[in-house]
Amino acid sequence: MKLFGDGQRIGLGGAPLGNLLGEVHEADAVATVNAAWDEGWRYFDTAPHYGLGLAEERLGLALRDKPRDSYVLSSKVGRIIYSAETEASDDEGFDIQTTRRRRWDFSRDGVLRSIEDSLRRIGTDRLDVVFVHDPDDHYEEAVATAFPTLIELRDQGVIGAIGSGMNQSAMLTRFVREIDIDVIMLAGRYTLIDPDGLDDVLPACLHNDVQVVAVGIFNSGLMSQPRPAPGTTFNYEPAAQTLIDKANKLADVCEAHGTTLPAAALAFPLLHPAVAGIAVGCRTPDEVHTNAALARTEVPTGLWTDLKSAGLLREDAPTP
Repeated sequence: MKLFGDGQRIGLGGAPLGNLLGEVHEADAVATVNAAWDEGWRYFDTAPHYGLGLAEERLGLALRDKPRDSYVLSSKVGRIIYSAETEASDDEGFDIQTTRRRRWDFSRDGVLRSIEDSLRRIGTDRLDVVFVHDPDDHYEEAVATAFPTLIELRDQGVIGAIGSGMNQSAMLTRFVREIDIDVIMLAGRYTLIDPDGLDDVLPACLHNDVQVVAVGIFNSGLMSQPRPAPGTTFNYEPAAQTLIDKANKLADVCEAHGTTLPAAALAFPLLHPAVAGIAVGCRTPDEVHTNAALARTEVPTGLWTDLKSAGLLREDAPTP
């Protein structure tokens, strides 16, 4: 299935709607989704993991009046959300106090329950794409039960496309080569500062006709501003000084070409023929409008040549 329209290759990543790294009020979450809609974004990604179901609920609230056939919706399996007796703070990065907990479950029953729960939380009748989410330590279970269950559901027409979403490329490459999947969500491994997906997963996707949704394109903050901000992060941890230095060198070249580091970071993944589109996590309507404006920015062709000449971009990275 086609994930993105011909004229729009950017969608909304839903993790911030679940209070990732800080609280987002429900009204702001809904306004963020509506801003994405107004910008013409028609791909929306979420997961049970994000805020222990909160992101799914908020996305569903915002989309409830939108024509269901006019957008593509993806969620994920691998974690079951259940209720405990006492409230507690989430310990996986989401600012939420709740009785909800999560547990890993890649079994057939777990996959079926996860999808059913997601449909209920979102308030929709179908998921267009389902990803096996972060099976880093659960390869055998994912291959033995999760993927076969998703393939069965796809063959029955219950879901449109299947794949996996991860922060690493090695296991995704195995899935692309070994399993009949349609799409992967590649988080942070094909970015302007970390394009190492070129080594394995992107060639495999081209060879096997698997689409790529590139996410984490700012590497959790390092490239989200024209210059790295104090306390900036890389992969949700404090960025090493070597990475900050490289980001500043990238910014130097961008500014010499009259553009910015975020504009180049957003444009870069879309230059690879395996990448169908990108999803960008946004916390506010202003962030949506900023990223939409960046997506409309024409990045000078000469930028890529100069980045390669300066040794700041791999020679084998596809560029105009």
